[in-house]
Amino acid sequence: MEWIVWTEPFAFANKVEGPLYQREDVHSLFLGILSQIKEGKYEEYFLATAEENGKVAAVCLMTPPHPLQLIVLDEVPGIEKWIARHLLNLEVEVGAVIGDQAVAWNFADAWTEKKGGTARVFMDQGLYRTDSVKPGLSKSPGAWRVANRKDAPRLEQWYLLFEEETGIGVSSEVEAGRKIASFIEGKEIYVWEVDGEMVSCMKKSRPSKKGITVSFVFTPKEHRRKGYARTLVAEVTEELLNEYDFAMLYTDLKNPTSNKIYQEIGYEQIANPVHLVIEESSDK
Repeated sequence: MEWIVWTEPFAFANKVEGPLYQREDVHSLFLGILSQIKEGKYEEYFLATAEENGKVAAVCLMTPPHPLQLIVLDEVPGIEKWIARHLLNLEVEVGAVIGDQAVAWNFADAWTEKKGGTARVFMDQGLYRTDSVKPGLSKSPGAWRVANRKDAPRLEQWYLLFEEETGIGVSSEVEAGRKIASFIEGKEIYVWEVDGEMVSCMKKSRPSKKGITVSFVFTPKEHRRKGYARTLVAEVTEELLNEYDFAMLYTDLKNPTSNKIYQEIGYEQIANPVHLVIEESSDK
């Protein structure tokens, strides 16, 4: 087995995209982040492959402080332990890992066995795909539109609330402002509006060759239980499917409401990845 660390993202992409695109939907997160790295959206990244006779057996990608993404393409016995050892030798800091349940747990167990600490589930995820929106869905009052600069202050507040509720990050107000400005400039955010008031939002992200991902679906508490998010996601998904073959989204499987809503729209679960947090020993 050969371990290769890549410093040039385009060369790395040329090596790994072929096998990954064989399951473009399942590997959409990895492919989407890799595309963003190629576009220069990340200053810091780590890319590596485990190869057997020139064939890619596993791929690693990380954009600190985000989790390590680990995909095993060939089930070589002990490959996750082998990868963990190489990352430890390179003194790469891994605080979390996202991947297939068995792969992520095998890696986390190997990591904590060598370095100490414990691993816990941060989010048991449902990966959903739709190729078409179910017809005949009831529609909430209002209409969707692409967000503009005037929406930025409200969307910045919502983004911070979204991070707080999901636990996916803790941005400062300045960071949230930069992110929302970038999303608006890229025409990535959609909002649902009722009588001139913005009541819900979502964004598109990480396009791949045939697919697009839906994320940042948020409705503030005062506007919930009125179907705004479901209608917004359904209508924008239908619009996106005019350009893409399929749409993807991730859910927290502990949230039955959101999972039910997406299934009503026409999304079907195709995988159950897990996001594990690796915590250092308290005695260090």
